[in-house]
Amino acid sequence: MSRTRSRSDSIREDEELRLPRAPGLFRRYWARHPVFADVLLTLFCLFLSLAPAGRFVDESVPESAYIALNIATVAMVVVACSTLLWRRRAPLVPFFAAMILGTASLFSGPSSGTILLLVACYGLAVYRSSRTAWTSYGIGAVWFLLLSGLLMLTGVIVMQNGLDTALSYIVLGLIGTLIGVNVGGRKRYLSAVIDRSRQLLVERDQQAQLAAASERARIAREMHDIVSHSLTVIVALSEGAAATPDREQARRAAIHTADTARAALTEMRSMLGVLRDDDSPLPLAPMKPAPPRDTVEAAQRAGYPATLTVAGQAEVSPAVAHAIGRIVQEGVTNAMRHAPTASAITVRLEYTPDSVTIDIVNDGATGGIGTEGFGLRGLAERAAHVQGSVESAPTDGGRWVLRAVLPTKAAAPVPQDESTEDDG
Repeated sequence: MSRTRSRSDSIREDEELRLPRAPGLFRRYWARHPVFADVLLTLFCLFLSLAPAGRFVDESVPESAYIALNIATVAMVVVACSTLLWRRRAPLVPFFAAMILGTASLFSGPSSGTILLLVACYGLAVYRSSRTAWTSYGIGAVWFLLLSGLLMLTGVIVMQNGLDTALSYIVLGLIGTLIGVNVGGRKRYLSAVIDRSRQLLVERDQQAQLAAASERARIAREMHDIVSHSLTVIVALSEGAAATPDREQARRAAIHTADTARAALTEMRSMLGVLRDDDSPLPLAPMKPAPPRDTVEAAQRAGYPATLTVAGQAEVSPAVAHAIGRIVQEGVTNAMRHAPTASAITVRLEYTPDSVTIDIVNDGATGGIGTEGFGLRGLAERAAHVQGSVESAPTDGGRWVLRAVLPTKAAAPVPQDESTEDDG
């Protein structure tokens, strides 16, 4: 639902844009009171136009006809000048009124609409367009020249009256058009600059919101990976220590539990350091995830039958290396959580010059494909960030397979749809 733009909204935007005040006290006043300015301009043009309109004197004309002619002339001037009240919304109306008044002046004698034509040509250039102003002025100039010449050749009007009327309209119309084109061009240019500034302001706010949303999603992924993996290992080690009667084995499990918790705390402090506003020496980026070998060894210490196989060797970008570490960490963690009776958790990394394939297979899986977890959803986002893909699904024999294919070099992100295992 659209909301009506209010004056206060424009004022707040102008203040945020830090626009300078318009120069000139009177100019700012006229800009804030356009109706008053139009009324004052109409009265001014009416005063200047009525002066020559009342000087018509012809002794050959009867007095009654003379009075009627002057009344008609004054009425035409009043109606024509009143059209200036619409010069902002319909600038062609005052121009046509000035043309009609000028045409009548060829027959009545005095040129009573020259000031109106000047203001009308100015209004066309400012409130319509420069092309419209020049086109209208050209049509008016040709009309007055042709009509004056025709009337002078036929003897309807004397040459002096025709030349005075035609030249006065042409010259003043040209002056009004030139001034209007200059002012109107500057006004449209400033309006375009201000509109572009407002657009950039909106785009800046949108970019800030997108950046904040992206950062929130990144922090959510990192938090999930750190907490989920570390807590899973800690729970497994704690349960193993509580279940074993061997004091030395329980002591080693307790030490591994403390090391895992300490490493998770360090990584969380490093990641959350980006949210601090003070001069903390913490780095602005999260720590690199544990290498796949460390993840598998942590699972082995927790008592799970995890193995790692690496085939090939290739240089990968930092973004791809980060994604590999997180995918292995999340895959092993899910196997530990959802397949506690697994007899094998195999991790295989196959490097080629162009891609890296990650296969994590475990047995003892139960249930179908989950849709409400966050872990593999985050892995799908990580893979898409480096233009890779992730697939996770059960297979025959109660096994679960997670496969990821990543390029060795990070590329632009693309949308990706993945099936995810419910990792809570």
